[in-house]
Amino acid sequence: MKFVLDFLAGFYYLCCPERTYQIYIMTTPTSSYFSSRATVRNFKPEAPSRELLREIAQQAMRAPTTGNMQLYSAVVTTDPERLTILRGAHFNQPASMAPVLITICADVRRFERWCELSNAAPAFRNLQGLMAAILDASLFAQQFTVIAEMQGLGTCWLGTTTYNAPEIAEALNLPKGVVPIGTLAIGYPQERPAQCERLPLDALWHEEEYPEHSDEEILTLFKAKDEFAPNRKFVEENGKQTLAQVFTDVRYPRSTSDPFSAKFADFLRAQGFEL
Repeated sequence: MKFVLDFLAGFYYLCCPERTYQIYIMTTPTSSYFSSRATVRNFKPEAPSRELLREIAQQAMRAPTTGNMQLYSAVVTTDPERLTILRGAHFNQPASMAPVLITICADVRRFERWCELSNAAPAFRNLQGLMAAILDASLFAQQFTVIAEMQGLGTCWLGTTTYNAPEIAEALNLPKGVVPIGTLAIGYPQERPAQCERLPLDALWHEEEYPEHSDEEILTLFKAKDEFAPNRKFVEENGKQTLAQVFTDVRYPRSTSDPFSAKFADFLRAQGFEL
């Protein structure tokens, strides 16, 4: 069966190369999808239909959730003016140019209102409530990502959402109790992307207890990441000695991470959370 699917995908490439990634995903067995998936950062201009996105969301809602409370919301943006604002909040990175941005929010407000209308006293504006909502939202986002990609769409998780959460909240009219935690850039891929490197399983999978790795073991676990060709290029382009320095000095330096952290903490308090 795999030979037949590969043949069909190859034939489709000859006839219509611009749609190859979509047909590849749609004809890829589930087991192969997970090992071969890759993040998409370049999208075609046409947006997937609202109906398709709603259908995916309807399925993604079956993701696990804390106490079956579903403490999350998703805000879909396709309006050009609002997209411009959101893209600016995401520093206009390439993936943010997708035709659809879906802002995933930790949302305790909806459940709180139901409790209050039902003569119950909610207590979710605390760290535990926030964590429950963040976990619920993350699980929904992951489920949505998988279903969307298996439908032939491409996605990219924008981790910059919390950097400018106040601006994003204002653009989307988010009330207190609702916090944007991540954004899915979604659309039809321009091409089939290459995979990024990953740490070996032994780096993160532990039996019974957490091991204390030796210095040599740590360097061995990160060897593939250090030697990945695009990463070596990052090191050279940024004039650094190691890939780690690219992360600490360029991508996530203290000079920006501390102010953004303080900004997000202030936003959480403004949204009514007690930290």
